[in-house]
Amino acid sequence: MKDDRLWTRARRAAHAEIARTAMELFLEQGFENTTIDQIVAATGISRRSFFRYFGTKEDVVLGDLAGEGAKVQEALEAVPLDVPPWEAIEEAFWRVAERAPGDEVMRKEAEMLYGTPSLRARSIEKHLQWQELMVPNIQRRLEAGGGDARPPAADAIVASAIACLDVAGQAWLREPGSDLRELYRRAARAAGA
Repeated sequence: MKDDRLWTRARRAAHAEIARTAMELFLEQGFENTTIDQIVAATGISRRSFFRYFGTKEDVVLGDLAGEGAKVQEALEAVPLDVPPWEAIEEAFWRVAERAPGDEVMRKEAEMLYGTPSLRARSIEKHLQWQELMVPNIQRRLEAGGGDARPPAADAIVASAIACLDVAGQAWLREPGSDLRELYRRAARAAGA
């Protein structure tokens, strides 16, 4: 049992080190200009080892995005059920965002994400996973609040909230010095929240 924990910690540390090194290369050279061979050379591992940790180069960037969905779900579950769906989702988003890296790092990562078609497409897939995680909670909120809990109400709310977060992120990149949370709120109001 002790050996399993040690192996797990070592695997997590290696995964984190590879991801950190790859992100440094991506931010320095650009995602599309960075090769897997450069990543493995910088980390001192083989290509085979790289693919034990990551299925694709995109997974290095977006692996955390999938994990963020679980964090949003957890934060959403912590919001009392009597809080209306849109407000609960917003609160969950910002609870998770408080733990994010600073604006400068976030901006560079967002530029890479929105500026790279393959990353953009994969991020949409990850957001669909977020939706699956969040819908059951929003369904319970609708039922508890006496709102329209029939399908597809919960799915529509969650999909709309995620889309609002996405367009707010794009606007945040175009408007240096803007407030991401305020942009999200404006997008949510426009969507009928």
